Amino acid sequence: MKPHYIVLAALAAISLFALAKDEPGKLAAPWLLAGETPKQYQIGVDYTETSSGKGAKFLRHADGDGESWATLMQAVSAENYRGQRLRFRARVKTREVGDWAGLWMRVDRPGEHSAAFYNSEDQPIKGSVDWQWRSVVLDVAADAKALSFGVTEAGKGQVWIDELTLEAVGRDVPLDVQRRVKALPAAPVL
Repeated sequence: MKPHYIVLAALAAISLFALAKDEPGKLAAPWLLAGETPKQYQIGVDYTETSSGKGAKFLRHADGDGESWATLMQAVSAENYRGQRLRFRARVKTREVGDWAGLWMRVDRPGEHSAAFYNSEDQPIKGSVDWQWRSVVLDVAADAKALSFGVTEAGKGQVWIDELTLEAVGRDVPLDVQRRVKALPAAPVL
């Protein structure tokens, strides 16, 4: 093969690799898209917006009125975490989030969905913010069966998560407690 063909082939390969890095990648299982209207959102891996340099997972509103929410999440067996205090931690970045975004985690027990739950709605990320550390801390019951975690976005915009960890922490690390964001009405409407 002539030298200039080799150089051209190498340049073409480099160009294709560079273009592929700019295109969102697919997330590996068990990551999935769920929520109230998941069809209005997209998920993937973004190699241009990343704090780790390895690609950040993203959740992006793509279609519809933005009057809903979705989550980029995964669910795993709680077997390896039973009886421990667990922290899900990630760096989070947002762009033009219309309502709010935040990390969340849930622990399910036999016969009890959401035995422990926190979704960051009382500490929302709104608008556009640069990379910042966020976390959720919950106790995992000794008989817990499943652990779910991820990032939620309500409304329009985009949220990225990167540098994720799921780790046992000491009892000195405070638990996150879900606080009611909206006040309950004083009287029923009958």
